Amino acid sequence: MPLKISAFGAAVALMIFALAQPPATKLLAKPREGTPPVFYRDVLPILQQHCQSCHRSGEIAPMPLVSYDDVRSRANEIAVAVAKRKMPPWFADPRFGHFSNDPSLTPDEIHKVVAWVDAAAPAGDLKDAPPPREWIQGWNISQPDVILKMPKAVVLPAHGDVEYTYEIVPTGFVEDKWVQMSEIRPAARENVHHAVVYIRPPDSKWLRHAPLGTPFTAFDMTEEDSRHGAHWTDSDILLVYAPGSSPDQWPAGMAKFVPAGSDLVFQMHYTTHGHSANDQTSIGIVFARKPPAQRVITLQLTNDHFTIPPGADDYRVEARGTLPNDATLLSFFPHMHLRGKQFDYNIVDAHGSIETLLRVNYDFYWQLSYRLAKPRVLKAGSMLQAVALYDNSRHNLHNPDPDAAVRWGDQTYDEMMVGFFDVAVRADLDKWKYFIRPGAPNEKP
Repeated sequence: MPLKISAFGAAVALMIFALAQPPATKLLAKPREGTPPVFYRDVLPILQQHCQSCHRSGEIAPMPLVSYDDVRSRANEIAVAVAKRKMPPWFADPRFGHFSNDPSLTPDEIHKVVAWVDAAAPAGDLKDAPPPREWIQGWNISQPDVILKMPKAVVLPAHGDVEYTYEIVPTGFVEDKWVQMSEIRPAARENVHHAVVYIRPPDSKWLRHAPLGTPFTAFDMTEEDSRHGAHWTDSDILLVYAPGSSPDQWPAGMAKFVPAGSDLVFQMHYTTHGHSANDQTSIGIVFARKPPAQRVITLQLTNDHFTIPPGADDYRVEARGTLPNDATLLSFFPHMHLRGKQFDYNIVDAHGSIETLLRVNYDFYWQLSYRLAKPRVLKAGSMLQAVALYDNSRHNLHNPDPDAAVRWGDQTYDEMMVGFFDVAVRADLDKWKYFIRPGAPNEKP
């Protein structure tokens, strides 16, 4: 049986861990003199900026951190978590790259939180509190212009494996749309291992024999091309979701493109947790107010031909490819399973020298996206390399079976190696045109 735990469970486990740690005062490098921090003036602004996107009602974290009472009751656990940099979750090695969505607290912010706990968590004066942060109920993006939901709920068993499940959702768009923001919201969050929403243009033959508006798997398909299509596609991706991942919010002048008459294909990977459940995942979409100068497409570096030996604690898997045309590199989203240990994105120059753009100390339970603070312009021919390290030893406490050789597969006890990355290209290029290399036959001007 695979080891299965939700992001909710991971957060609860973290708080249990925190309870067993030393008092917060022992975590300070040295005391500071002066008036101790107070909640409303000093601590609440930090929570609003770094924590409340998850720690509020209806979101992924198991407890809200909005009111003084919310925070005061968990003050010591919070101090331990921030002092040890367990929270907010962030796994990029600080030696490589800078990222606009890094939620990490500064040393000064960490000190304020811990010093506040050391001072017995004083409230301070309510009039010093910042205005409450305004959130869109149920969303971490602006109020969606349209919400598309899987028409029929997927019934999930209490136990066992669940095959990749698909549901095709017509958009009903009568004109082309540019998507500035999007967010996937599972209904049964603890059961969703990951979700990918693909864009199926009206002229696409992908899964054309599949049913509309009802869940299906590859085993439900009678035609060979449909069974194959349930495991592979070159369709463009609107959004990828995994526990802890962020919605897409593209800079001004950049957006994703959904042609008129397209369908969205929801690919859902579910896990079971000892009780039955129903899931009816939605996606919220905010449209760009005018056509952008650049189109965002999601690409990936993937290696599905590997075998990780039993007991190997640092097994290396690599994928690389060259960009066929100029592009602006925007963000990364690495994906592995329970044996994932480290994931690097590199640029390899003509002489073989390697520049690391991102190194992630991988945590399966917090699969984050990493957005470059300064997008990187890359010329045609630039080589990108993804390198994944796996720990299949007994030292990996999440390892389902250290005595087993591990290969690519859909379930969490199998492994994957996928390095998603987002690039901005000319607005008139779709993913297929982008891959026509200069000078290639049938090149379009």
